[in-house]
Amino acid sequence: MWSTEIQAFGNYLKIERGLSPHSLDGYVRDVTKFAQFYSDSVGHSIRPEAVEENQILDYFKILHDLGIEASSQARCLSGLRSFFKYLSMENPDFRDPTVHIKSPQKGRHLPDTLSFDEIESILESNDMSNPQGIRNRAMLEFLYGAGLRVSELVSLKLTDIYSDLGLVKVRGKGDKERLVPAGRDAFRFLNLYLEEVRNHVDCKKEAQNVVFLNRRGAALSRVMVFIICKDLAAKAGITKTISPHTFRHSFATHLIEGGADLRAVQEMLGHESILTTEIYTHLDRAYLSQMVHDFHPLNRRSEN
Repeated sequence: MWSTEIQAFGNYLKIERGLSPHSLDGYVRDVTKFAQFYSDSVGHSIRPEAVEENQILDYFKILHDLGIEASSQARCLSGLRSFFKYLSMENPDFRDPTVHIKSPQKGRHLPDTLSFDEIESILESNDMSNPQGIRNRAMLEFLYGAGLRVSELVSLKLTDIYSDLGLVKVRGKGDKERLVPAGRDAFRFLNLYLEEVRNHVDCKKEAQNVVFLNRRGAALSRVMVFIICKDLAAKAGITKTISPHTFRHSFATHLIEGGADLRAVQEMLGHESILTTEIYTHLDRAYLSQMVHDFHPLNRRSEN
């Protein structure tokens, strides 16, 4: 139901506002992504006139938790505002749902860290009796077991898997490639998914080499992975704010707490700067205090 309005919006931007092809494509792309999210959220197609402010806020909450930068969120909001303003021009009775929404503020967001017990609770809340559950378990194992970004997870290719070596080839930011190790459980559940589920899916032509597919045989979207993580956390009774990035952050934090070298974690996460790794691997104050208490020589001397 959105395609006609989006096409007309694109014509308006091109003819009446004279936008460049690059700007026009960006606006149309941002509105199309929101339309897909909206359709997935309500479970069926509804005309854009039915969109409410809280649904747009939910969308930007997801973008925020996915680690989308504030500048990119602001650009997206600008596109949505232009779209709904266009609809208002076409229909005077239409109420623009973006009127009271403020532009995202710049600032770095760090998600809550999950404990290992909470990770296990989420894994156990996943129903493995159906194909989607098997796929979801494999995805979670790689989010936490290899610290992948959600964009890296959904773009993972079959030709990137080196099960015999325990490695996956990941394309990170800037299209830079790196080899990332993953545990035996990650590959065990991945092989189960590939053999029992994916081999029986009628793949879309463009997704023949994509690892994780939706029920329609297309590549899984980042938003859908977010929804899956959030739903499983709720089933596990976890009230923290959860996103796919929470598993990556927990992966790094648990490695550092276990004694892993910061440079090694930097390499696995694909960070150019060690400073970025330090930001993503904040340790809680209680843990640091315990380390000082257990290992500082003055404390050990006073106990003798």
